[in-house]
Amino acid sequence: MVIKVFLASSSGSTAIKKKQQDVVGFLEALKVDYAQLDIACNEENRMWMRQNVPEEKKPANGIPLPPQIFNEESYCGDYDTFFDAKEDNLVYSFLGLPPPPGSKEAVQADKADIVENGTHAEETNAEGNLDDSIEVPVEERNGDAHSKEELAQAADEEDEGEGGEEEEGEVAEGETADDEATEEETAGDEAPAEEEEAVEETDEVTEDTQAHAEEEEEQEEEEAEVQEEEEAE
Repeated sequence: MVIKVFLASSSGSTAIKKKQQDVVGFLEALKVDYAQLDIACNEENRMWMRQNVPEEKKPANGIPLPPQIFNEESYCGDYDTFFDAKEDNLVYSFLGLPPPPGSKEAVQADKADIVENGTHAEETNAEGNLDDSIEVPVEERNGDAHSKEELAQAADEEDEGEGGEEEEGEVAEGETADDEATEEETAGDEAPAEEEEAVEETDEVTEDTQAHAEEEEEQEEEEAEVQEEEEAE
């Protein structure tokens, strides 16, 4: 299939020249094979282009202006439709060509096919049906093939988890009991120490009282002696 681009090499319109260069340059960038057909120097090309542009695509005066694009005998469009296809990454569809693998247009086509059919394009055969040669895992076909095994395994894991929690609870209770016994022993050790301190304080108070009493007695004796001396004089 050859893409035909009808253009006017000697056009006096700057807008037409720019549009023609835009189309040709983009096709060369995409490495699309195309042929330029000049309508300014070849009357046959001009007549063929005017006759093969659909009536509904012709302007009001009935004379289509270049550039006009064809795929062999099939009409693709003019510059405006080409520009819209370029903006939407649909140039290959516009030209009637299959998009190369990996291109943006090919990716978009795959996504559109997945949304429409629910299956990837590569997973379908020539008739458009799902390819039976592709192996589907038993789990995906049955849905319940291994559900019983999974349920049994989950139940075992739950039992192991409960057993582990009970053992942890028993260990925690044992540790709590040991901690309480240690605290009681510590309290028992502290009690005698407090009693000894109280006894020592009591002994100190008693000794202080006795010393004070002895001082008072000595003082009274001294006063009595002084009084007796005064009376004797």
